[in-house]
Amino acid sequence: MIDFTTIRQYNFPTIIRFGAGAIKELPDHLVANGLSKPLIVTDPVVHQLPFFADIIKSLHAKSISAAVFSDIHKNPVKSDVLKGGEAFHEMHRDSIIGIGGGAAMDVARAIALRIHHRRDLFDYDDLIGGDQYVTGEVPYFITVPTTSGTGSEVGRSAIISEDDTHRKRILFSPKLLAKIVFADPLLTMELPAFVTAATGMDALTHNMEAFIAKGFHPMAEGIALEGISLINQSIVEAVNKPGLASRSKMMIASLMGAVAFQKGLGVVHSLAHPLSSLLDMHHGLANAVNLPYGMKFNYPGLEPAFRKIAFAMDLKVETGEAVVNHLFHLNKQLGLPTRLRDTGVKEEHIEPLADLALADFCHPSNPKPVSRDNFLQLYREAF
Repeated sequence: MIDFTTIRQYNFPTIIRFGAGAIKELPDHLVANGLSKPLIVTDPVVHQLPFFADIIKSLHAKSISAAVFSDIHKNPVKSDVLKGGEAFHEMHRDSIIGIGGGAAMDVARAIALRIHHRRDLFDYDDLIGGDQYVTGEVPYFITVPTTSGTGSEVGRSAIISEDDTHRKRILFSPKLLAKIVFADPLLTMELPAFVTAATGMDALTHNMEAFIAKGFHPMAEGIALEGISLINQSIVEAVNKPGLASRSKMMIASLMGAVAFQKGLGVVHSLAHPLSSLLDMHHGLANAVNLPYGMKFNYPGLEPAFRKIAFAMDLKVETGEAVVNHLFHLNKQLGLPTRLRDTGVKEEHIEPLADLALADFCHPSNPKPVSRDNFLQLYREAF
């Protein structure tokens, strides 16, 4: 059994300080690097939580003048980033710290890009080769996760939507990797059960889709399998009877999923993204509901891969059907819906959702091609 009360360091893909109380190292790290005026990017909910006030207090105790930017949407848009960039310049900041879940991390990373890259923000969209324009430096960038879901703390990209169409765009560059991550599982202990469940299923989706994504990346596949195993061991306890061990395993698995999905994602994320952009659904919830249906779509022909997933999940029967049934059962154990109709989706949404899903950037790496008719069928099955 790992002692999660001990703070440990490992370096992959950047420096990670992991363990209960790791956040207490943040002030001294800033001082050691000559930084005294960080812009802390977070969301409006985290901004009001007691642990966030404690972080600010600890920075002030070291004469660090922290400014907070929290004016962001739960599904971030371009204007959030532009406002954050203006705040950085107007308040003469010298670094950026992203504290929170995926939304805060995405906005913080995009602000870091924006500071010294002044073209239109979406000129840097990776899907149109925009990374070629990321030629300047970025401010010193630190991440502090408070959920175990997206794993954005170890990412090199930010997903930002257009304000008007809500089309999602990807800003990417290796320069956007955080210099250091302070991963403290104690920061997740106050999360509501729903958020823990939804973000946890997001992490599971990352690991599962990365494992079966087409392409060659054996390291990502190995990481994804271990991530699946850790989540399966801990997610129910983390939601229903949280303790340090279960929350620590979930945070580790979340980090692993974000590393693994450099291999690619797939049909489940392409089903989920339109639900967030069109209906403002929580991304983790959208993944959770669609995950069993997406895996059912994928497993015929991928039986060997699903046997490995079933083994990682410690299932008695190692088949694709057993994996899908387990995913339905897992959602029920976590108090999450298994039908889209129970999340506010209406039948008239299905056609526009299918159009957005077809245009999404994730399904090209799915192990099987996905047509518009396939998306319609999957949405209707999940409805």
